[in-house]
Amino acid sequence: MNLISQPALDLPLFIRGKVRDVYDLGEQLLIVSSDRISAYDYVLPTLVPDKGKILNQLSIYWFKQTETHVKNHFITADVKEYPAQLKKYEELLKGRSMLVWKTDKIPIECVARGYLSGSGWKEYRATGKVCGVPLPSGLKESEQLPEPIFTPATKEEGGKHDQNISFEEMKKILGETLSEELKRISISIYRLASLKLLSEQLILADTKFEFGIKKGIKGENEIYLIDECLTPDSSRFWEKKDYKTGISPVSFDKQFVRDYLDSIQWNREPPIPELTQEIVEKTRAKYLEAYLRITGTRKLDD
Repeated sequence: MNLISQPALDLPLFIRGKVRDVYDLGEQLLIVSSDRISAYDYVLPTLVPDKGKILNQLSIYWFKQTETHVKNHFITADVKEYPAQLKKYEELLKGRSMLVWKTDKIPIECVARGYLSGSGWKEYRATGKVCGVPLPSGLKESEQLPEPIFTPATKEEGGKHDQNISFEEMKKILGETLSEELKRISISIYRLASLKLLSEQLILADTKFEFGIKKGIKGENEIYLIDECLTPDSSRFWEKKDYKTGISPVSFDKQFVRDYLDSIQWNREPPIPELTQEIVEKTRAKYLEAYLRITGTRKLDD
């Protein structure tokens, strides 16, 4: 039974993402973070050992750090507290899973940017704007923005690439009140995390959040932060000491993987190539370094 590479739990599968397998437990969900890694919208055939544990435990850390800003769906990651039906899977789930509340997912990715990079940089060069937000002229790649900006995107399923949209388009989809609140929360969490990361000599260039709606005890709708939070898969972290404008700094994520795939001139179509052992080890080390520095711990929990 190989939990890392394929669904292996005798439970209803709620959804399977590129990295996470989510199981339906009724009012709750079980999220299991695999060691799969994706690049250019494809899940690669090679696993990165411990990647799932790193992402899982880093999200839990940030859920606790941000709970004063917004509620989140996290319940517990202690397998001893899981429902009885999960008892036989304890060893497989330990360290790489969490029990969360089920919410109605909001179909928009909420992206907060403090620096001009990635798709934001490409759009700025073409239009002088990012998701409809006008920016000063003459900015360089990776330059810090005067203020963090909110740049939403559609949440595409089935491996499709998310599409940047304007805040006005978001309001047409979700309504003005909810859109304004998600923008406020996203920028607030970005500022909180940016200050924390700067103390560890890391720069948070940008990050994306997902939110859901859950009924409160009085029947009112409440916003919950869901999925993952401030991980190398959802965020762009840079070394402060290596930062400079005009280039794309090396980030704490899949950079080794992307560089390798580019070096072998993969056409970004099947068949999907395997990664070399060297690339796997370098990628694992970079993810682990991010986790240890951000959380201030000495090792990854088993």
